[in-house]
Amino acid sequence: MYYQEDLETMSRPELEKLQLQRLQDLAQYVYDRIPFYKEAFDKAGVTPADITSLSDLTKLPFTVKQDLRDAYPFDMFAVPREEVSRIHCSSGTTGTASVVGYTKHDLDEWSDCFARWIHAADCGKGSVLQVAYGYGLFTGGLGAHAGGEIAGCAVLPMSTGNTKRQVRLMNDFRTDILACTPSYALVIADEAIKEGYRPAVDFNLKAAILGAEPCSEGMRAEIEEKLGCKVFDIYGLSEVMGPGVACECEYHDGLHICEDKFIAEIVDPVTLEPVPDGEYGELVFTTLTKECSPLIRYRTRDITRFIPGDCACGRTGRRIDRIRGRSDDMLIIRGVNVFPIQFAQVISEFPEVTSYYQIVLTTKNHLDQVELQVETVSDFPFDEIRKLESLTSRIKHALKNNLQIAVDVKIVEPMTIERSEGKARRIIDLRGEN
Repeated sequence: MYYQEDLETMSRPELEKLQLQRLQDLAQYVYDRIPFYKEAFDKAGVTPADITSLSDLTKLPFTVKQDLRDAYPFDMFAVPREEVSRIHCSSGTTGTASVVGYTKHDLDEWSDCFARWIHAADCGKGSVLQVAYGYGLFTGGLGAHAGGEIAGCAVLPMSTGNTKRQVRLMNDFRTDILACTPSYALVIADEAIKEGYRPAVDFNLKAAILGAEPCSEGMRAEIEEKLGCKVFDIYGLSEVMGPGVACECEYHDGLHICEDKFIAEIVDPVTLEPVPDGEYGELVFTTLTKECSPLIRYRTRDITRFIPGDCACGRTGRRIDRIRGRSDDMLIIRGVNVFPIQFAQVISEFPEVTSYYQIVLTTKNHLDQVELQVETVSDFPFDEIRKLESLTSRIKHALKNNLQIAVDVKIVEPMTIERSEGKARRIIDLRGEN
């Protein structure tokens, strides 16, 4: 159940004492070693000596992704190059890449985090972990891989792609744990069924540790039913560490944060003021133990909330809800704020359709138009016009009630929407092309 029980079940007073000590050390560390933070602290009129309680964290400035891009490539590193063991970075498709470095200590800390969640999934020594995240500059593959090794697993480094082989080896090697994106887990499940397997019966899967994109309850249920295992939602991002910052335990009641290594805040994305527990806002992280690329109050842009109360598992780390969306991915359609995950939540209520969907945005007469394309299940009578029209009408009505905007709905046949071996492409924005 536990990987490091003393840390995972530490009392709140002990944990907060540890956090404060590490926060004070961190403030001095970045002030002395990273010119960006010295300048930011001085501009905010704060010094490391001003941090005397955890509440003093709010005195420190925020860090945003653009700050990392401006520091490209190594100006946010706090250690000399000879102490850097690995470098990851974002793709840079929307601008200069943000670069993150890791010392040997950083990699060990990361591995410990991921290993915790393998044990939380009731796996560990002797388990076979199949890693179907991409390996490379993206942190998913290597993060899961190293975590699996330190947890005592036999790691199968599949990476993404070659889905037929993924399925065959999953069966032949008796894989216990699958680590990949939710959308790729569903692709693997569908391929296995297509190949004649009954995954819930034929495979040995106990857990799927899935992350890197939102997963609705409907999609989770579909994956669990098809693969015959429990799905654990894991959270991480390259700038903060990688997968393992937080994850669900066996009770699936929110994602526990590794609070001995990170301080989390949830703030209003407009005012940047803290919001009460239970209210949604933007997730902000401060890294407490990173040596190479430490961060103070990094704005993740992910929208979630703190879940009040204690978890039955006994872990004392605060829990966040599953990510609702991103503040920078939020769609503003005719003045209404909409997150893509809301579409997934609506269609999950209709057993006639699958979790495969896309949102197509266009403009007509200067007004935004939204079309939801969603696939039917394989046995839906697609040629029966009345049933098709009824399903379309019911989904449109549900979307209108939930999103407060009119959405065109296009029901498409199975295997129509493009599959992804990584993150699914949910939004096709053609508004600039009309």
